Amino acid sequence: MGRRSVTGGVRAKGSNRIQFDFKFEGVRYRPTLPRIPTEANLRRARKQLEDIKARIASGTFNFAEEFPDFRDLKDVTGPQAARRTCNQVFDDFVTHCESRMAKTDLAFATFETYKRILDSHWRPEIGNDIFEGVKYSRLAKIIDSKRLIKKKTHNNIVSVARCAFEYGYRDNPEKHNPASVLKCFRLVKKDRSVPDPFTIQEAEAVIAAIHRDWGEAQGNYDEFRFFTGLRPSEQIALRVDDCDLSQGKLMVNKRES
Repeated sequence: MGRRSVTGGVRAKGSNRIQFDFKFEGVRYRPTLPRIPTEANLRRARKQLEDIKARIASGTFNFAEEFPDFRDLKDVTGPQAARRTCNQVFDDFVTHCESRMAKTDLAFATFETYKRILDSHWRPEIGNDIFEGVKYSRLAKIIDSKRLIKKKTHNNIVSVARCAFEYGYRDNPEKHNPASVLKCFRLVKKDRSVPDPFTIQEAEAVIAAIHRDWGEAQGNYDEFRFFTGLRPSEQIALRVDDCDLSQGKLMVNKRES
């Protein structure tokens, strides 16, 4: 039978330091902290060690933050620095989305929204952080700091974080994904913009400008969209045999993804 520790993984190291004993990424470490090893301090150290082991198990432990004065810290941060940063995960996520878009499994507009929100809201805040070290509280503070945005914008920012983090945690499904518990706001009627369609005069002015600046083909394309009410994805998906000029009918039965 293995010998059980009687110290709980912590012990006095001289008269003014407490030593911790644990394994991290397969290596055993015995760092110390400057605390007088009284019984009360040793009890607190044992609780701290339990917390450290829990964070090691969840992939959120940061050795340098916990023991900044550890003399061999450079040897510890080597393997930890090799772990993925958020930027690296975001880059892989964007590449994955590009592949989906090429296979018509993701709309171009959705792809562009993902990229824009990652670049403007998430990369500046956590791009250089170790991905698995990002906690829910960190993500929540970033969201909470954006006070002058509408509910829909808030939901878009949260949704993109969820998608990117869900992708990143597919490699480690046993670990907790902190973005999975970020909340979106419920949109009610008053949150939705009141429809404000163009008047016929405004529409004609826009169409005339497109004809002038972009040529007949583009002008005809946009004029057709104005007066049929087609969504962009529906118009892009149209084929010649969807249009019956003799009866003035149009078959709308598909959308471009």
